[in-house]
Amino acid sequence: MSDDTAAHKADMQKLQKVQREKVAELRDPERGLVLVHTGNGKGKSSSAFGVAIRAIGWKQTVGVVQFIKGAMSTGEEKFLRRFPDEVSFHAMGEGYTWETQNRERDIEKAELAWEQAGETFNLDSPKQLQTIFYEKLGLPVLKKTPGGKPSTAEAVLVDLARDFELPATLLSYRGLAKLKSTYTDKLPLDINAETGRIHTS
Repeated sequence: MSDDTAAHKADMQKLQKVQREKVAELRDPERGLVLVHTGNGKGKSSSAFGVAIRAIGWKQTVGVVQFIKGAMSTGEEKFLRRFPDEVSFHAMGEGYTWETQNRERDIEKAELAWEQAGETFNLDSPKQLQTIFYEKLGLPVLKKTPGGKPSTAEAVLVDLARDFELPATLLSYRGLAKLKSTYTDKLPLDINAETGRIHTS
C-alpha cells in the first residue's frame, strides 16, 4: 500500500469515527424528527414524499395530511394509496388560496385538516379500521373474517351505522369513492381531443 493510499485510509477512518459518534448522539427512540421544507419553486413535496417512502421501506407507518393540494390529483398520492396498511393519506385542502378565493372556507378546511391530523387513519385499510372501530371505539363485533378478525365489510357497516356515526360516515365515503373511481377519474380519459366531448362507441 502506497503512502498516499495509507494516509487516505487513515483520514477516512477518522472521519468515519466522527460521523458514527454524531449519529449515536442524535439517535433517541423517544424523540421524533420534524423536517420543514420552505422556499419558492419545486422540490418541497418531492423531498417530503421521499422521506415517507424511505419510512415505508423500513416498515414504518406513515401519515400524510395535505393542507392545500387536496383538489389536485398527484402521482405521489396515487402511488402511496397502493399501500393502505402502511400509509394513511388525507388530502384535505381545496386548492391554492388564489384559486379558491374564499378566506373563510380556506380557514375552515385548514382547521379540519389539523383536527384530522391529530388522529389519522386510512379509510381504505381494513386493518386500521379494525383498530379504530373495535379497539379504540369499542364497537360491537357483529361478524369476523375467515382469519378471525372483526369484520369491516359493507353489510357489517350497514348494521353498525344504525347506532354509530363513524360507520355511517365510512359508508358515505365508500359510495363517493366508488363514484369517483368509476366516473370522475375515468370519464375525462374518454374525451375526444378534437370535439372536447365524450362520444358513444
